[in-house]
Amino acid sequence: MYSERFIKGQQMLQQVDGKGGDAVIDSLRDIAPDFARYLIEFPFGDIYSRSELDLRSREIATVAALTAMGNAAPQLKVHIEAALHVGLTQAEIIEVMMQMAVYAGFPAALNGLFAAKEVFARQ
Repeated sequence: MYSERFIKGQQMLQQVDGKGGDAVIDSLRDIAPDFARYLIEFPFGDIYSRSELDLRSREIATVAALTAMGNAAPQLKVHIEAALHVGLTQAEIIEVMMQMAVYAGFPAALNGLFAAKEVFARQ
């Protein structure tokens, strides 16, 4: 019933996010089940599964990108949790966000830091 991409993506999602990713997918099942499937198949089945970067490096890139966007706090919080799950420290996550102040500006970095503060408080 499930495609190979879906199965591979589901396994990778568990490896990266643990239970956090499941919550996002579950929240979409009643409104956009196809979109939930796409979130598993493409980012996790196709991209995260590639061997050229380890999961730690992928989460550094993801946290940096979402911080730089400045307007993706819910997704950033999920990926801060994922970054912690794959071995980044709180200090490393803060350093990534501080680096984004140089390239994305202080407001984006501040938004990221406040998201991190919220996630860290739940740990």
